[in-house]
Amino acid sequence: MDGHGAGVAAISQDFHTMATEDTLRTLCLAESFFCNLYKVGGNMATRKQGDTLCFYINGKKVTENHADPEMTLLPFLREKLRLTGTKYGCGGGGCGACTIMVSRYQPASKTIRHFSANACLLPLCQLHGAAVITVEGIGSTKTRIHPVQERIAKAHGSQCGFCTPGMVMSMYTLLRNRPQPTMEDITQALAGNLCRCTGYRPIIDGCRTFCQEANCCQINGVGECCLNGEKNISEPEQEKQQLFNKEDLLPLDPTQELIFPPELILMAETANPETLTFHGERMTWVLPTSLEELVHLKTSNPNAPLVMGNTNIGPDMKFKGVLHPLIISPTRVMELFEVTQTPQGVWFGAGWSLSEVQSLLEDLVPQFPATKTELFKALIQQLRNLASQQIRNVASLGGNIVSAYPNSDLNPILAAGNCKLSVFSSGGKREVALNQDFFVSLGKTVLKPEEIVVSVFIPFSRKGEFVRAFRQAPRKESAFATVTTGMRVLFSEGSRVVEDVSIYYGGMGPTTVCAAKTCLALIAKPWNDDTLSPVYDILLEELTLPPSAPGGKVEFRQSLTLSFLFKFYLEILQKLREMNVITDELLEKMPIQPLPREIQPGLHEFQNVSKDQSNQDPVGRPIMHRSAISQATGEAVYCDDIPRTEGELFLALVTSSRAHAKITGLDVSEALQVPGVVDVVTAGDIPGKKVRTLEGYDEELLAEKEVSCVGQMICAVLADTRAHAKRAAAAVKISYEDLPEPVFTIEEAVEKSSFFEPQRTIERGNVTEAFKSVDQTFEGEVRIGGQEHFYMETQSMLVVPVGEEAEFKAYVSSQWPTLTQLAIAETLGIPSNRVTCHVKRIGGGFGGKICKTAILASITSVAAWKTNRAVRCVLERGEDMLITGARHPVLGKYKVGFMNDGRIVAADLQYFTNAGNTVDESVSVVEKILFHVDNVYNIPNLRGRGAACRTNLPSNTAFRGFGVPQSAFVVENMINDVAMVLGRPADQIRETNMYKGLSLTHYKFEFSAENMLRCWEQCKAKSDYDARRRAIEQFNQQSRWKKRGMSIIPIKHGNAITERSSNQAGALVHIYQDGSVVVTHGGIEMGQGIHTKLQQVASRELHIPASKIHISETSTNTVPNSSASAASFTADSNGMAVKNACQTLYQRLVPIRENNPKGSWETWIKEAFSEKISLSATGFYGGPDIYMDWEKMEGRPHAYFVFAACCCEVELDCLTGDYTTVRTDIVVDVGRSLNPSVDIGQIEGAFMQGLGLYTMEELKFSPSGLLYTRGPSQYKIPAVCDLPLQFNIYLLPDSDNPHAIYSSKGIGEPVLFLGSSVFFAIKDAAAAARLQSGLVGPFSLDSPSTPERACLACASVFTQKIPVSKLNGTD
Repeated sequence: MDGHGAGVAAISQDFHTMATEDTLRTLCLAESFFCNLYKVGGNMATRKQGDTLCFYINGKKVTENHADPEMTLLPFLREKLRLTGTKYGCGGGGCGACTIMVSRYQPASKTIRHFSANACLLPLCQLHGAAVITVEGIGSTKTRIHPVQERIAKAHGSQCGFCTPGMVMSMYTLLRNRPQPTMEDITQALAGNLCRCTGYRPIIDGCRTFCQEANCCQINGVGECCLNGEKNISEPEQEKQQLFNKEDLLPLDPTQELIFPPELILMAETANPETLTFHGERMTWVLPTSLEELVHLKTSNPNAPLVMGNTNIGPDMKFKGVLHPLIISPTRVMELFEVTQTPQGVWFGAGWSLSEVQSLLEDLVPQFPATKTELFKALIQQLRNLASQQIRNVASLGGNIVSAYPNSDLNPILAAGNCKLSVFSSGGKREVALNQDFFVSLGKTVLKPEEIVVSVFIPFSRKGEFVRAFRQAPRKESAFATVTTGMRVLFSEGSRVVEDVSIYYGGMGPTTVCAAKTCLALIAKPWNDDTLSPVYDILLEELTLPPSAPGGKVEFRQSLTLSFLFKFYLEILQKLREMNVITDELLEKMPIQPLPREIQPGLHEFQNVSKDQSNQDPVGRPIMHRSAISQATGEAVYCDDIPRTEGELFLALVTSSRAHAKITGLDVSEALQVPGVVDVVTAGDIPGKKVRTLEGYDEELLAEKEVSCVGQMICAVLADTRAHAKRAAAAVKISYEDLPEPVFTIEEAVEKSSFFEPQRTIERGNVTEAFKSVDQTFEGEVRIGGQEHFYMETQSMLVVPVGEEAEFKAYVSSQWPTLTQLAIAETLGIPSNRVTCHVKRIGGGFGGKICKTAILASITSVAAWKTNRAVRCVLERGEDMLITGARHPVLGKYKVGFMNDGRIVAADLQYFTNAGNTVDESVSVVEKILFHVDNVYNIPNLRGRGAACRTNLPSNTAFRGFGVPQSAFVVENMINDVAMVLGRPADQIRETNMYKGLSLTHYKFEFSAENMLRCWEQCKAKSDYDARRRAIEQFNQQSRWKKRGMSIIPIKHGNAITERSSNQAGALVHIYQDGSVVVTHGGIEMGQGIHTKLQQVASRELHIPASKIHISETSTNTVPNSSASAASFTADSNGMAVKNACQTLYQRLVPIRENNPKGSWETWIKEAFSEKISLSATGFYGGPDIYMDWEKMEGRPHAYFVFAACCCEVELDCLTGDYTTVRTDIVVDVGRSLNPSVDIGQIEGAFMQGLGLYTMEELKFSPSGLLYTRGPSQYKIPAVCDLPLQFNIYLLPDSDNPHAIYSSKGIGEPVLFLGSSVFFAIKDAAAAARLQSGLVGPFSLDSPSTPERACLACASVFTQKIPVSKLNGTD
């Protein structure tokens, strides 16, 4: 029992066991002895009792005498209590990194409610009487770890680890409520937690071990399963390996959890609780205790918002700078939490959280006949998909309604269901109908400012009445809806004639709208095709959207209104069949079944280590990430977890609001008046170099005279706290003079010849001549959008002046500390030997923490130089997305010449990237694009041309894959078009044109294509491609509105950085007198397991257990001149350096070992020290001889190739564009894997990131160049709901690679492109839908294939009804 004595534990192990009041008082005395008391805010006696905030964190009492109403729980945990396991990921409740568990005693039911919540949104002042559990409170390596922590770690569910504490707490909370959860429970619990590294599969596998479902022989493990068909009989059963062993896992023991503090039970049972008031610098927070008091407060302060879950007001205050001098929080007003049944329906208190409303409805449904609960069931369905579990746990029913979001999920169904509100004010009580008159304008209702919604009436349905709700969103879960609807129809008894109907939509205007004319056209008519056919046109005319409607997607949204009505029609037809009102059984008139969603256990095949390999040698074994346990317990330290030093300042950046303008004035006077502000840093304060030079172009650190994009950094404000710095940054006033004709798009840049030079061309054969001799030619183009890195840890750095000789220590979340060191030194005008950069680990990077990180660190170092104080800079998610750039968007154009048998004879491809306002690494990205313009195809006459377009958008940068995902995507789209022109399967065209045997690329790099072909053939075999293709064709013939599609895609990816000097690596290895070893190298641990792999290397070379080897951090004072951790070459290069150092040391021990062959390692080391043998060695690896001659168009720009192939099958709802990836099979040539669990994790994570790139993730800019998508609420990365339902990974056996350590291959980047197989499977499904509409041949589908694009591509009868606007459905 962590943090508790045995006495407390023995008295109450069950949270739901109640005791007498005397016993509780005794328990309180016991707790005062056993629990620590945190008095955070000073002396309790200095203020009234009502002004002291009292709650518990991890079993310890917290009293805060000066609770700040503007503070949420997250900064309180991290900055005041130093509980840094809870992470800042987005600040808006959209990523789950800050998930904690809150427990509250409910006096009415005498039970304790446990729920997960986002600490970043949870107001501190709201926690009075609550018990909070953070990741530190459930287990640690110092005491005992919790089974949840252990299982996620051992299942390899933690890579960079930044999201892991949040995942742990979501699962922990679920287990507190349901110790034996179902898979549905698990996926629901994790729906609000994002991970950018793992691809979710190992997290699910770890959590699956808590399931007690008996319907699968593999439910608790990852081995062979009856669901997977025949076993692989080529390998003896005993040699089958698992990625982790479930037999070794700690059991879940509910009796070991922290008890709910008895003192809080006594507080909650108090007969007359006092009103609490908390005062901050700018705001007052009041917690009334009665409805009467609440009405009085609201009457006196009609503009003061009521806050329950803070899911609406909180983000407004944080992201929009809205200030409310007074906030009223009625969480203690019991009248808001009542449930009253009447013969007509049920009144629900407006204060109930959405998850509690869902639970109440689920309890009510079985108590009544099905005919009475139609509305209840529709609401339950809608609530399951609304937001995340964490949001639903705190957002209130009443708050959701009166927020009146235009795309509300609940309001359309509540309005259609004839619900009503009970409203109180000083004038008394009244009932207000939820109908079309209730919603006045955007965010406004008919309620008066002083009125309070006390309860919501949800009526029973009547016999012959049916209610349905539908929604479509950019992501299936945890996403704001694009369009929602609630529909209700009542039939005359025993007939199909409509007696009454009500249809409401969200997302079709500034308010929830009623389709009144449409309803009128249905009343008194039979429910059949003849009635419905003209109604679609009426609905389309009734719900019009202008081309410039906010939110865009005009055609798609209008199409959805028709599709939802059609779905409603089909579902009600089925109900009429069940009632024997109608008898037709036409296939096209059957209801559309939901997309499949049950996640199955996946297969993972990898090669066993040799039987001759020593059991002590860990190389080739699936070893757990060496920091996984620390990451799961929250003990792993990231940059912003480093404790604050005395006098430390926080830096907030001020960025440009114009895309192309002169700076005419900079006024910081108001900012300097903000409390706590110390100084402002401008370009004039930079003592050294004011620019960073990359690829021949200068980039200003801070703009002085001119800005060239929205988000360009101009100055920085320094203050004592984050809040003060942020407030002061908002107070800086900048005046501009706009410059003419900014350039935003690739087309505009091409028209104005706005490029970063050099442009590149590569060619083999004679393309022009070859086009003359082909049977057919085809010209096409395709676009691929940009992609935000969305590393879970935002850009973070701390620069500390040492205090003498101009020395600085920089703690930076960087992939390349040497570049950061050099940048800081140049900026400050000091030698590099005065700057030491330290990186322990980073919370994800993906290429986004290289160039821009060095610039941010340089600015921070100037602040530290100027003030001679430590300065910390941690970007907020929106700032990070605005400033740091993304993957390059690409426009690809191609002309391809081919023969009728499918052979491609000539291809001319042209790539234009949107580089943004500075060059960054854009020219290098273009070069990498052209290296992969062949992908896996031997096209005898091939030309590739590439240009980096200079625009007035934020500069784009390196991103995992570095141009290859864009390059190969255009090539594969071209191949698909050839297949469609010829009317042949695309996989046949691919096979016809693949490299065979010993081959030469278009730049004369010789390689063997054998493993590439093996990957392809094994992928087809493992996926049972041919049989499933036939099954898909049969499915599509029988299914009108859902289609399945499948694609198989190959990749040939060149590893290493093309710059010759950029692949070298160093290492430093020390052996201490007790035999323990510390290894330092130049690689950065960012989740890819570099430290784990190099620990394995050192273990092998020194012939000692890995447990004797420690890797602490990467620093420039131990290993100088390191290369960037990038290009899938970090383990290759640093592994060789570590190997070199360890071999040197082991060789030095030869005389000692020969003299005492039976001695232990510890004995040898002591003897070596006695003999004055150096036990420290450096290692070095120079890297491969890489070069490229662009004039001759030949070279060796890579160390070697990684080959892979991926087969994906999707099921697509043609009416909404929603899809599910039914199955994914990936075969990858990783050589001889250093660590199969790490490599498989990298493969899965890369694939899911690619799935996001090609199907979901969209960066949207305003016409003036402002990035709209600046957080997880607007920008959707894949979540658990996007995981392939069956996800199988196979590492190609019997592969060698002489170009890397132990014949392994780097695997971080290559598989990302294979996410495009989902795109091409969606395109295949869309082609099947188009065929049913009589449309054949190539068609345009740009990436990402969002539901909008997929739906419109299907060209259903409903999308064809929509008039195409000038905007073509874009924002």
